[in-house]
Amino acid sequence: MGRFDGRTAIVTGAAQGIGEAYARALAAEGANVVVADLNRELGEAVAKQITADGGSAVFKDVDVADGESTAALADFTIEQFGSIEHLVNNAAIYGGMKIDSLLTVDWDYYRKFMSVNMDGALHVCRAVVPHMRAKGGSIVNQSSTAAWLYSNYYGLAKAGVNSLTQQLATELGWSNIRINAIAPGPIDTEATRTVTPGNIVKDMVKRIPLQRMGTPEDLVGMCLFLLSDDAGWVTGQIFNVDGGQVYRS
Repeated sequence: MGRFDGRTAIVTGAAQGIGEAYARALAAEGANVVVADLNRELGEAVAKQITADGGSAVFKDVDVADGESTAALADFTIEQFGSIEHLVNNAAIYGGMKIDSLLTVDWDYYRKFMSVNMDGALHVCRAVVPHMRAKGGSIVNQSSTAAWLYSNYYGLAKAGVNSLTQQLATELGWSNIRINAIAPGPIDTEATRTVTPGNIVKDMVKRIPLQRMGTPEDLVGMCLFLLSDDAGWVTGQIFNVDGGQVYRS
């Protein structure tokens, strides 16, 4: 018996990295998982492997910056599994992200970036919430400690995700839908290795009390807790999982 037996979870950005870890963990605890991503090849491979391991998963392509695409994701999920109880908004432009300042970044790139990394979470919530209202549900947004540190428009987007989480907690609470966010510190993924210069990573690790980078698996426990009934009276909160990188009062 798993905490999510008979329930359905959508995980965006689940074709690799942290999203893949969330999808696998949810399936291992009994959820029907929709692996949602732009990368069809990797996403289908994740869904097939989950199924081969005894879980229940299907792939659906989605562009979280497009309202029609996110609506299609919700409709597809209902067609496949009949309900939506859980959502993880993990999709983001991160791997291959351009490093630039707020004052100089190309404006079209900035708008595209924010449409995915901040507005994308709202697009998916707007598509999914109507299907959750009847029985309630839970949502986890992926934030970052970048929201409290200098990290240009990436940090700005994550600060927006935090505020979105807090605002939606009030709008969704009346429907018995909970929403929280996880703010990871530096996580050892392929995306981090391609975006952040090695010397900067080493400097960050030196400043972390636990003296190591995190792994996707370090985040799984918090994600499952927040989605589960164990967190039934928790909403509108931002939880750092960061090895002690950031202290907040």
